[in-house]
Amino acid sequence: MRLLLTRPEPEATRTAQALRARGHTVLVAPLMRVERLEADLSGAFDAVVMTSANAARAIGPASAKLHALPAFTVGHRTAEAAREAGFRQIDSAEGALADLVALIAGRMPKARILYLAGEDRAGDLAAELGSRGIGMETRVVYRAAAAAVLPAEAVHALRAGPLDGVLHYSRRSAALLLQLAGAADCLQAMVGLAHYCLSEEVAVPLRGAGASRISVAVRPDEAALFGLLS
Repeated sequence: MRLLLTRPEPEATRTAQALRARGHTVLVAPLMRVERLEADLSGAFDAVVMTSANAARAIGPASAKLHALPAFTVGHRTAEAAREAGFRQIDSAEGALADLVALIAGRMPKARILYLAGEDRAGDLAAELGSRGIGMETRVVYRAAAAAVLPAEAVHALRAGPLDGVLHYSRRSAALLLQLAGAADCLQAMVGLAHYCLSEEVAVPLRGAGASRISVAVRPDEAALFGLLS
């Protein structure tokens, strides 16, 4: 298949390599750029939680004192990034936000948690944990800055018609793609493609725009997303 991939680097390159190894042709056109933000990470915490690999990469070696704490992640990619960053004790929920909440509540029901987060987040992890009596402090360590225009390569591919589908990893990136495709006067071409979504939440803006060829992964992980392409 000829696929458009809009996720930020470095994940875009890694995903594109995996897709090409499976025989797909991939156009990489990131719509967001991850930027590290300075954050005060001081304080006494019992554990760390991350819902994105970007968080693990953003804190850097200056936060080595956190590496000794138990770390909870939403999936294996974030767990891998946390391990590469220096965390030694990592538990992955291998699922969605609800699975992560259940994992933390089961392992550390009275903990004080440090959430290393992005500026834009889906769901309210603090409220979910708070309802179970678990205290959490959120520190924003990165943001994903949106592109102002659709990359020229993507505009050309949409107008010329050599694309079969798009992979969507977040609701925000799907909505941004719709916005930028509209501004580039190629919205209908984009909407008419096959759309492969990590979750039902990711698919919401696409359904609202009238896309009809939408497939949703059975689990919110990349292996399940790739399974839609078989």
